[in-house]
Amino acid sequence: MPAYGRPPAYAQPVLRILDARTGQPVPAAPARRGLTRIEARASGLDPTALRVLLTADLLVRALELGGTPVWTILTAPHRHAELRAAATTLSIRPFEDGHDLASGLGEAQAIHVTAEGTDVPGGGPVVRVAPVEWTGELSEGRGAGWSSAGDVDTSPGAAGSPGGTAEPGVPGQAEPASESAPGRASESAPGRTSEPAFRPVPGRTSEPAAHPALPALLADPAALRLALLAVPRGAPVRLDAAALEEAAGWLAGRRRDVAGWARQPSRPVPDEVRARLRSAWEDDLDLPAVLEVLRAVASAPGLSDGARFETYVYADRLLALDLARDLGSLA
Repeated sequence: MPAYGRPPAYAQPVLRILDARTGQPVPAAPARRGLTRIEARASGLDPTALRVLLTADLLVRALELGGTPVWTILTAPHRHAELRAAATTLSIRPFEDGHDLASGLGEAQAIHVTAEGTDVPGGGPVVRVAPVEWTGELSEGRGAGWSSAGDVDTSPGAAGSPGGTAEPGVPGQAEPASESAPGRASESAPGRTSEPAFRPVPGRTSEPAAHPALPALLADPAALRLALLAVPRGAPVRLDAAALEEAAGWLAGRRRDVAGWARQPSRPVPDEVRARLRSAWEDDLDLPAVLEVLRAVASAPGLSDGARFETYVYADRLLALDLARDLGSLA
């Protein structure tokens, strides 16, 4: 077979993850085109469980971008309906039930995603996520119980998101960005209602109580998703209203930029930029590095607006932050 030179880095589906069982990096899809099962194991309805579901979703998206078929399941002892509703709110792909494990689909590998300190039976690599802590204030009366997806309107959105007058840097980054952002976080999500994605209901005593901070966390799902993506998976996350406001401000600015870039002729994603993005997320799902690439692309000299637009849209296939949402909006 003749040699045609080294193929582009983005053409090689080589996603590797750190296996918590062995402490060694392993391929997420060892068999080419072989089915990989992603199992999200959530022990409750709390911020850490949401991070587990999000990490599983990122694995699914990264594997699919590399051409690997994926089967995802949710294993949880309690609150399946609420967990599924929360996942939908966070733009997480649907899960199948854990009891379908023995359906005989013949997967090549099973990857388990779970929180730190959780035992995982059976074989296959284990991906662990560090805990998420809510350090902000809580509204009175929240946390008694939670309605299921069928009990309330689970459409995302709520009023009262904290506002900001200047756009911060990418959440999780040390240095601030220099450009200014739109005003309040609520401006980046028009059409939101005053109903939260979840609300407490009384009378549920047979299951563990859900975390009381979930209404605040899910009030702006995209901001929560970004705030979690901006911190390395193995590092604990401490969230409060200011952290979510920072994430909402970054999103508002980037959506504004993408809408502006879309007015110029489209250009392909530069090979070097695509390779940097793929190298970042294929290195144990290093999402902070992906966000740093996007930050650099936004201000890179000599790069056309059309290429910036295509780069952000391409990366959003993994990030799922709806970065192109404001296309066609008035300046």
